[in-house]
Amino acid sequence: MLNLNPEQLKQHATPFYVYDLNLLRQTLQSAQQEAEKYNFHVHYALKANANAPVLEQMRQHGFGADCVSGNEVKAAIENGFSPKEVVFAGVGKSDEEINYALDQDIFCFNCESKHELEVLNELAEQKNTVARVALRINPNVNANTHKYITTGLEENKFGINAWELESVIELLQQLKHVELIGIHFHIGSQITDLTVFKNLCTRVNEFQEWFLARNIELEHINVGGGLGVDYYHPEENPIPDFAAYFSLFNQFLELRPGQQVHFELGRALVAQCGTLISRVLYIKSGVTTNFAILDAGMTELIRPALYQSYHKIENLTSEKQEVRYDVVGPICESSDCFGKAVMLPETNRGDLIAIRTAGAYGEVMASAYNLRDKAQAIYV
Repeated sequence: MLNLNPEQLKQHATPFYVYDLNLLRQTLQSAQQEAEKYNFHVHYALKANANAPVLEQMRQHGFGADCVSGNEVKAAIENGFSPKEVVFAGVGKSDEEINYALDQDIFCFNCESKHELEVLNELAEQKNTVARVALRINPNVNANTHKYITTGLEENKFGINAWELESVIELLQQLKHVELIGIHFHIGSQITDLTVFKNLCTRVNEFQEWFLARNIELEHINVGGGLGVDYYHPEENPIPDFAAYFSLFNQFLELRPGQQVHFELGRALVAQCGTLISRVLYIKSGVTTNFAILDAGMTELIRPALYQSYHKIENLTSEKQEVRYDVVGPICESSDCFGKAVMLPETNRGDLIAIRTAGAYGEVMASAYNLRDKAQAIYV
């Protein structure tokens, strides 16, 4: 747990997010050191957590920015990232978002369809500029993760399918205001089986051969992100195995001279540094279980409701004998549940509860449903 005792935590109104900046720095240093061994370039995925202190740490450690909206592009630049280190992905970029990114002369647009290429070319022509693009290709690789965060299958909405590539290349020859500089892949999130990334490398190599057979040389290969974290044992595994992750790509990617490899990591960098702190409002006896009703809900951490995901739950203020609880929030939805049949020390009104590994896709996905106030963030 963070280097705070319950008495210190009680001074803050709950619910709130607390971020361990020391653990964040250690994680970033590990990722940076392992990536630098192979001259890999890491772009931080802002969608995981876009808080200014987090972005400041990313910038200080030399990471670029991976953005999936115009406001994320704006946040990256306003927080000191060089536009030359900003990548703009996303299946549905609006004209306004594209125009802003063009005005900033960002490094690259990851384009996901023929129609997007045509629109980007039209908007770039109006500004008398050329947009650098990487084609996001759907490699049809199963990420073996939750279906909602799988993005690399042909059934998903993301990317250009292999059978479309010939017509895409023909189109690019006609578009004078986009410049093809690379290819991009992203197959999903919370991937813990590294074999999946080996399979991705095989597909990337095959697509490289496809382009070379057509005398198209690519400067940049972007393999996305997706590296998972250990939600079950955050203390034992606070930092992902970046050494194994990056060395796998170094071993199995077949690069051409001068090619640069880019990664888009989010969750792996920030998930473990964040914890959601909540207070018990009521204990309620049910037919088959007890309910511990918290003042935090799916409005502060939607992942369990949306993905049926696991987060470790701890009672910070009780050392009594363990009892089984369904840990739930106050929102008027039965899906507002953080965990079922959770063994906790006997829990009472006012006890402090920590929901771990909430640094990614926690605060950034918070909502005002039920007209809830936004929970504050605390940095230590």
